[in-house]
Amino acid sequence: MDDDRVRELLDRIGRHEEPAFRELYKAFSRRVYTYVLNMVKDHGRAEEVLVDTMYEVWRAPARFRGDSQFGTWLIGIARNKALMVHRARRPDELHDDLDDIAETTAADTPDGFAQLAGKQRSEGVQHCMGRLSDEHRECMHLVFFEGMSLAEVSQVQGCPENTVKTRLFHARQKIKKCLSLLLQREGGSPVGAAS
Repeated sequence: MDDDRVRELLDRIGRHEEPAFRELYKAFSRRVYTYVLNMVKDHGRAEEVLVDTMYEVWRAPARFRGDSQFGTWLIGIARNKALMVHRARRPDELHDDLDDIAETTAADTPDGFAQLAGKQRSEGVQHCMGRLSDEHRECMHLVFFEGMSLAEVSQVQGCPENTVKTRLFHARQKIKKCLSLLLQREGGSPVGAAS
């Protein structure tokens, strides 16, 4: 959605026009939800943060001054709300909700092994991403999954662009090392090794 359309919708939302809010919600909700889910790892809480974030837009659409793209501004609001939710979690809630392998793939399916191997690779990447600091993980998500520029990430994270570059560099190095160790344990060749 282009900036002119966003500004038009925000003006209409300022006049409490629900169809304008629905259109804006439809255009941005999935992106915000995906971003928040990556942070809080809980569908219910991600939905809460999404609703709270969009409520901020409904309540005060004029807060968007146009200093950045609307999506970047919206992710910034969601980030602050998600951080509050994440910090409020009790220690006993910080558990891993991995699906049971039996539910994911049936042993008698012809491609069961391929599904299991894919699940293990995905879990390996998730494991390595989980070992990153919050700043590094968020930086990787914003750049590679949200497609944000370094300037936009620096606005969301409240740091200089060079810090974003450094975080990306270190995050890639840590992911590469972690995945290499996982592959070595499984008897495969390390990442980056000649085959």
